[in-house]
Amino acid sequence: MKISRVLVLVVLTYVAASTVLATKPNIVVILADDLGFSDVGWRNPALHSPTLDRLAREGVVLNQAYVQPSCSPSRAALMSGRYPYHLGLQHSGLSAGHVGYLPDDQPILPETLKSLGYATHAVGKWHLGFCNWRYTPTYRGFDSFYGFYNAEEDYYNHTGHRDAYDFRDDDQVDVTAKGHYSTHLFTDRAIRIIRRHNSSQPLFLYLSFQAVHTPLEVPEYYMHRFCSHINDTDRQIKCGMIAAMDEAVANVTHVLEQQGLADNTFLLFSSDNGGPVKTGGSNWPLRGSKTTIWEGGTRAVAFMHAPNLLQKSGYTYNELIHVVDWYPTFVEAGGGSNLSNIDGVSQWQNLLAGTPGPRFEFIYNIDDVFNNAAIRQGRYKLTQGHMNGPNGWFAPPEMTNETTVEVHVNRHNEPAYQLFDLEADPEEKHSILDTHQHVFQRLKFRLDEYRPSIVPTDPSGDVFVHEANPKYFNDVWSPGWC
Repeated sequence: MKISRVLVLVVLTYVAASTVLATKPNIVVILADDLGFSDVGWRNPALHSPTLDRLAREGVVLNQAYVQPSCSPSRAALMSGRYPYHLGLQHSGLSAGHVGYLPDDQPILPETLKSLGYATHAVGKWHLGFCNWRYTPTYRGFDSFYGFYNAEEDYYNHTGHRDAYDFRDDDQVDVTAKGHYSTHLFTDRAIRIIRRHNSSQPLFLYLSFQAVHTPLEVPEYYMHRFCSHINDTDRQIKCGMIAAMDEAVANVTHVLEQQGLADNTFLLFSSDNGGPVKTGGSNWPLRGSKTTIWEGGTRAVAFMHAPNLLQKSGYTYNELIHVVDWYPTFVEAGGGSNLSNIDGVSQWQNLLAGTPGPRFEFIYNIDDVFNNAAIRQGRYKLTQGHMNGPNGWFAPPEMTNETTVEVHVNRHNEPAYQLFDLEADPEEKHSILDTHQHVFQRLKFRLDEYRPSIVPTDPSGDVFVHEANPKYFNDVWSPGWC
């Protein structure tokens, strides 16, 4: 009799634990590379993105979601919950053959979610370092990885810097990808993961598209079918790449529904930085481009879609969210807590309820190489130093009634500080520093308080490591040289 009671207790405990596990939301993060603020249909109807438009309309548009000015820093912030200047990754994206990686001194998002019972899968672009195997995705908490390590490559032959191949299935070189368009490859793999997933376990899927980063390449069907009205060549190709990615998102979300996972899935779609305005991207009407800490370089295209989880949907959320916030937000969603040494704050309960969020302040960046920085407090933004370029406002070619204004800045005459009221002037046209000295002093004081915590950029990161040369690895970019 006593044994039966013990068995019953064990069974009930197991069932209860399984029930709790099953109620944890699936988390799907879709990251679009170099997608500009005006590169989606709900902001620019000349572009074809009906799936993204619908999901954003049904979900919640995150109107003030911020990322970093370039690829690696944004990915590092997403995975670690820390500002890149606390990681030594604040200056730029990691270059092929240069030493640089996301520090492994503490767990990152997939590792923490894995400890909470999640299946974790990464598909697409990594770009967080691979000089040693321990810096690659399957050594950083992902159960599987399908994609490439570096910043960019050809969409079909998957060769990039030094004409070397860069495509992996877990830790194995995958030559079967040759000749296949990466957006299609990544979609097929994401679908395969979803179909094979055991629904009794929560899922974390990180789908990091190569699209719409350069090189500008897309099957002609997408250009001719959806973008023939655009005359500018770069913009037309970019439009086609966006259409192909939109189709990919449609296919992935359809399979989530087919598999019965959609009702308990929190989907985040976000760009990793602003669009590069010189290669077909547009951040109109925001100022600047990718690589700048103007709004056009740092304000993301973002929305969340979770109709059965959100208490409120179908609206625009205007609260501040920084990319470092997603780590603690997803950890809280998965039932975890007590994260330390991070800069992010969980916004899980606020996002579910649609209530005002906890973030009032964030750091855009502190770059010790460019010697520039920016901070946001409420409606105010303070910039320090030379802001890099492009500095102007770049209307997409299809908006023929709008005017591009390029601003060529003389570094020697540029103000040391500029202050903007982003509620009144989201396009950053007029500095109000002279008339708001009290605001300037407050934000400058806060920015100066943050500076001592910077982890300096490693100067060796600009040096190509001879041992990294892919000629030593059968012309394949491979770990094992640091």
